[in-house]
Amino acid sequence: MQQLENDIKELIISSLALEDITPADIDASAPLFVDGLGLDSIDALELGLALQKRYGVSLSAESEEVRAHFASVKALAAFVIAQGKA
Repeated sequence: MQQLENDIKELIISSLALEDITPADIDASAPLFVDGLGLDSIDALELGLALQKRYGVSLSAESEEVRAHFASVKALAAFVIAQGKA
C-alpha cells in the first residue's frame, strides 16, 4: 500500500504540474481539496483522468462515493486496491 500511495503522490504531482512539491511533501492522510493540497474541481477532473489512464479504474462523476475516494491519497489508494487495479 505504501508503494501505491507513493505512486499516486507522483501521479498527482505530474498530472497537475505541481512545481516545488515532492511526494514526501504530501501527507497521505491529509485532505486533497480545500485544506491540505488545496486542489479544486478542475484538478479533480485531471486527476480522475490520470487515475483512469494509469490504473484503469472506473469513476462515475454522478457517484457520491467519488468524493469520498478523492478525500486523500490513502483513500485513493484504497479505491484503486478495491477495484483490483493495484
